[in-house]
Amino acid sequence: MRAMQIIEWGKPLEAREYPDPEPKGEEVLLRVEAAGVCHSDVHIWDGHFDLGGGQQISLESRGVRLPFTMGHEIAGEVVALGPDARRWKVGDKVMALVVGGGYAEYCPAHESHCLPVPPNLTMAEASAIPETFFTVWHNVFERGKLKAGETLLVHGGSSGIGTAAIQLAKAFGARVLVTAGSEEKCNACRTLGADLAINYKSEDFVAAVKGATGGQGCELILDMVGGDYIERNYEAAAVEGRVVQIAFQGSPKATVDFRRIMLKRLTHTGSTLRARSVADKGAIARAVETQVLPLIARAQVKAVMDLRFPLRDAAGAHRRMETSQHIGKIVLDVA
Repeated sequence: MRAMQIIEWGKPLEAREYPDPEPKGEEVLLRVEAAGVCHSDVHIWDGHFDLGGGQQISLESRGVRLPFTMGHEIAGEVVALGPDARRWKVGDKVMALVVGGGYAEYCPAHESHCLPVPPNLTMAEASAIPETFFTVWHNVFERGKLKAGETLLVHGGSSGIGTAAIQLAKAFGARVLVTAGSEEKCNACRTLGADLAINYKSEDFVAAVKGATGGQGCELILDMVGGDYIERNYEAAAVEGRVVQIAFQGSPKATVDFRRIMLKRLTHTGSTLRARSVADKGAIARAVETQVLPLIARAQVKAVMDLRFPLRDAAGAHRRMETSQHIGKIVLDVA
């Protein structure tokens, strides 16, 4: 098979040929047709994962060894089964969350981390769903406990995560406010159903949120920025509000007046997806299959697509991600 790999830290991806992998245990082997590009993919060229604010951790310290194949969400056809795999059969079309290896023509996935591809989706659209919708469902609805009638604030509303969060929150009866960095992005968020889109480059989102909620603030805030947004989120949150942290595009450190947590009785939580156990990811997958997949199958919720690139131009897809001009998901066509 052909795979796009990091051969040397700090160097461009290279196409290499390898024997097809064999599925083990409860894995299935997919012939990959498309792979989603995630924000974290563009920040590991030099062997470090960027925590934001100049903070990094070594990938090798976390057990990552070269050559390394990126890719954490894929869609394709099941072509082989591990000895203990039971749920899927050869020929099934599935989309899957994987622990790397998605930038390749074949990739194994744990059977519990796969979802059936609804017939109304292309494989490119399907590849844009696993990591994005798993993240949104778990953090907004399971950790954040969003309820109908509540107000959700999403930072980065035009991102893959943001566009999914807008649609799901609206589908479940919430009001949605977002921040985005241009009028084009704000308009895209409004088209998806956002009740208010705030251009953070020209507006104070705290003041805008207070104005839109009669001074009450938001019951839930989904944040991927960190840094000085942390204290500002506490200001924008309602009494008994919840803040869920899923990334740090700014700094993972901040100077914060924590009295607001006590005075407003706030909850600040967070999570990462990739470090979760096989069982945890499987449970999230089943919840998404039950609660979200029917909405996708009815086209009530969709994967918002930006640009598609051939696998050989994965570097071009990363450059697109780095410009921050994308709206929705960037996808690699593999097949």
